[in-house]
Amino acid sequence: MTSAIQKCLGGFLVALAALAVHAQESRVGYINYQRITTESAPAKAAQGRLEQEFSKRDKDLVALRESIKTFSERFDKDAPTLSESQRVSRQKEFADMNREFQRKQRELQEDINGRRNEELLQVLDKAAKAVKQVADAEKYDLVIQEVAYNNGKHDLTDKVLKILNAAK
Repeated sequence: MTSAIQKCLGGFLVALAALAVHAQESRVGYINYQRITTESAPAKAAQGRLEQEFSKRDKDLVALRESIKTFSERFDKDAPTLSESQRVSRQKEFADMNREFQRKQRELQEDINGRRNEELLQVLDKAAKAVKQVADAEKYDLVIQEVAYNNGKHDLTDKVLKILNAAK
């Protein structure tokens, strides 16, 4: 029984030693995609395009919101002097304006989200190419995105940002 345990333990130690040797030969890097999608030139350019593309619709929504607010204030001021039919008519008009505002706001948000996803895919595609370039140049075997802990020694984010920002 003792020799069987010794053989098992010996086999385990040999396997552990082989794993340690293999781990020393492998290079593992880390990339912070959150920084890539906020700090890189392509990400900033994409954000600028999105702001430009949707700024008019956003301004229109702000104007509509102000119009609704003005309408509401005017209604509150005039309500005591309005007849019942006028009051009901204005309440209906106010409800219609609110529904229209909410519809336009929802459509704008959906359009922004769709375009943001398109732009993000382009940024991530460029980032993937830059990660591959760094990994190939520095002979990394594995580059991962999410880690529980990183001491910074294997963080490739700055190198990838440098490539992305140079490619403008």
